[in-house]
Amino acid sequence: MPERGQQIAALPMRRDAKDEVKVLMVTSRDTGRWVMPKGWQMDGKKPWRAAEIEALEEAGAKGHIGNERIGTYRYGKVLDDGQVVPCLVEVYPMFVDRLLRDWKERKERKRKWFTPKAAAQRVDEPDLAELLQSLHKNPHKVPAIRKLIDQMA
Repeated sequence: MPERGQQIAALPMRRDAKDEVKVLMVTSRDTGRWVMPKGWQMDGKKPWRAAEIEALEEAGAKGHIGNERIGTYRYGKVLDDGQVVPCLVEVYPMFVDRLLRDWKERKERKRKWFTPKAAAQRVDEPDLAELLQSLHKNPHKVPAIRKLIDQMA
């Protein structure tokens, strides 16, 4: 079995008209299941900057990314040759300023806003569902999200 993989992800968020937090999810290219924009660490890039690039490429999301992770989750990444690599994904919060109409992977993915609770019900990974569920009531109380909000103020 291949070595464990280290990946990074952005959790793009916004507040709607009722001041409720929504999270932006994208479909995976292979199975079409709902996931966060994520990918491999990039040489020479801080992990949160790599996550910011993934959010732009996979979801067309631009905004402010936090430099402290809000959590991690594990999943099995299926490679092209069928091997499964156990991956640990570090998740960084991102507040979206705008969504591009035209972005790199727009023909390969769908994107959609969900409440954290609805997103938690649509993901396959138990750790990720738990992380999303924890944002349902008071996301601004999560220290890394609070810090990002304060930096944007």
